[in-house]
Amino acid sequence: MSHRPFPGRRSVLRGSLAASAALTLPTALGSAPAFALSGRPKAGWGVQTGDVTSDSGLVWVRSDRPARMIVETSATESFRGARRWHGPLLGTDTDFTGTTRLRGLPSGEQIHYRVLLADPDDPRRTGEPVTGTFRTASARRRDGVRFVWSGDLAGQGWGINPDFGGYRIYSAMAALDPDFFLCSGDNVYADGPISASVTLPDGSTWRNITTEEKSKVAETLTEFRGNFRYNLLDDNLKRFNAQVPSIIQWDDHEVTNNWFPGEILGDSRYTEKNVDVLAARARQAFSEYFPISTLRRPDGRVYRVVHHGPLLDVFVLDMRTYRNANSTDDQATDAQGILGAEQLEWLKRELSRSRAVWKVIASDMPLGLVVPDTGDGKPNIEAVAQGDPGAPLGRELQIAELLRFIKHRRITGTVWLTADVHYTSAQHYQPSRAAFTDFEPFWEFVSGPLNAGAFPANTLDNTFGPERVFIKAPTTANVSPAGGYQFFGEVDIDGDSGELTVRLRESDGTVLFTQVLQPGRVGQ
Repeated sequence: MSHRPFPGRRSVLRGSLAASAALTLPTALGSAPAFALSGRPKAGWGVQTGDVTSDSGLVWVRSDRPARMIVETSATESFRGARRWHGPLLGTDTDFTGTTRLRGLPSGEQIHYRVLLADPDDPRRTGEPVTGTFRTASARRRDGVRFVWSGDLAGQGWGINPDFGGYRIYSAMAALDPDFFLCSGDNVYADGPISASVTLPDGSTWRNITTEEKSKVAETLTEFRGNFRYNLLDDNLKRFNAQVPSIIQWDDHEVTNNWFPGEILGDSRYTEKNVDVLAARARQAFSEYFPISTLRRPDGRVYRVVHHGPLLDVFVLDMRTYRNANSTDDQATDAQGILGAEQLEWLKRELSRSRAVWKVIASDMPLGLVVPDTGDGKPNIEAVAQGDPGAPLGRELQIAELLRFIKHRRITGTVWLTADVHYTSAQHYQPSRAAFTDFEPFWEFVSGPLNAGAFPANTLDNTFGPERVFIKAPTTANVSPAGGYQFFGEVDIDGDSGELTVRLRESDGTVLFTQVLQPGRVGQ
């Protein structure tokens, strides 16, 4: 693979501010900035970029007070001949966060950028620049593509542990020099409080950095915002954000476990029981803390396609916002399903239009793994498969319609990537093994968690004929990051042959499993 080297790693974070070394952080670091601050604006939460294409990208920052966001870009670290972009005024309405869209960028090039925060009343007064870099997608197929994916961060009470090295998996991912990072959901655990310490099975202690907003389940907008700020206290993540663009999707824990629209919670920890109210607050915080191209649209949707040159399109799904209620999922008809009718038609339309060699379907939930939802004491289903190995029922009907569409429209190069279940595995779906047979074979790869509890493997549902080719999972529930079983995946597309190689990796980068896929095949 002809992949360009990544320059300037040593100085990419010049100007960034280190997180506090204290385990318990004062309220001032976890709440909205005070207006009486002296000095110049600061960007202690780092910078990040998102939804980068061949000629555009989004740059994000957060200020500690009202400020005007200014972005400068250059082909070199010296910023000679820099181009200036005037961004938004950062204020209380967005929790002092802001995103600036960069357009007209050169394709396949390293872009160096720095963000300045200017005093709104005196533009000459700017804070210390915070720097980052990213690569735009190449218009030249021969350059290839490499990216990493995973999900599930700070779940089950396992937060930032300085003794453990914090979210150190991000350093291992950065070492691969990926073009971007696909986060498959559960970027935060708004329903998962973080305590100062947890006793591990061997008697040792796991210590967490804690904040006020992470001391309870998130209900208010301030508490949801605090969940996203919490992760930005980790230096590994901030360094990664400044080096690697992201493609972000969401799932349930950005709001609460296994939620669906219209749900009324029975969880005694919540005073606000209406999930729709909680989801609206969570979506606002989510849109403030990630650079996502579609969230500024009138419909504010998460689902989208990100074009990454001639080799790759990434179809980012939202299996949370438009789903029907969790149930036994065995109904004979289901027009809404897990995607909703509008999103399904969008996906079919965009897949048909795609001319990319590979079409990665970023699914926040797996297809053939049975994921139960027993929160109300009933044997309900949280994902797609419900354990009946026969013909499609419930949400499986919508997936069957999509798989049939891919086959009959002769859509090539589809690969499914997901997280959610807190282990890593590879499933191959084959009609000769399936109850439903009107589809072409395809692969689904699972990775994660990033820094959360690891769990045993889920059972398979034979409706679409999955075969588990590889798996690594613990035999006990909620294994801490100290116990291992933290994973990420890598996708490497060769610019010459067009081959796509998937590598499932442990948190230190060790390769556990490799699968090479050939281009040009319907399904895959």
